Amino acid sequence: MSTAAKAPARRSGLSRKSIITGAALLALVVAMAVDTRVVVIGSDEDVQAAGFQPEVFGAEQFPIVRDFVQENAVEATELAAAVQEDQTAAGQEYGVGEGFGPVIPVTFTGVAGEATAGIYNVEVEGMPEGMGIRVQTGPAINGTELRDATGEIEFGQFTNQIEYQDAGSAINNEMKVQVLEPIDTSDLTGKSITVTGAFKLINPNNWLVTPVSMSVE
Repeated sequence: MSTAAKAPARRSGLSRKSIITGAALLALVVAMAVDTRVVVIGSDEDVQAAGFQPEVFGAEQFPIVRDFVQENAVEATELAAAVQEDQTAAGQEYGVGEGFGPVIPVTFTGVAGEATAGIYNVEVEGMPEGMGIRVQTGPAINGTELRDATGEIEFGQFTNQIEYQDAGSAINNEMKVQVLEPIDTSDLTGKSITVTGAFKLINPNNWLVTPVSMSVE
């Protein structure tokens, strides 16, 4: 009798444990459901989750950079005279960025000379003796002049130095798609070209311009 009376008590204990375990699992599932967000592909949350996307950044930023450079570009001969008079003052008046090598927007029309690795010397009428202009046309576009031209893109906006460098490369790549690909840049020698772009004023007698717009006659 005593043995038979204990059996139901054991079954009752197991049942209570099962109920408690089931309730805990149910609570966990409910909590997960409440905490789960549905992220729509292409939404702001989706972009944030994907992290920094250079191609998207370049496509968004290049038109902004292009418009800024075009609106603020200085005629090359005017800029050259200012640089000859006082390089530091010219950089402060026309350029963006302090310290070593401000980025200056410039525009000019000239005749393209010989090219080396996609970089053309350009003979611009009215430039002072010994002061030269070059323009890079790819396939490799080097430098961060376009990234730095507006002064609005800063290191603190990015996770690390790699992303910051990738941002510059992405803007350069978008420029290549929009500006250089429609032009046959393989043989510009002897042709008249009109360029608006930006360069870093380091050597006052040697400007390497990255274009934001370019036409060939």
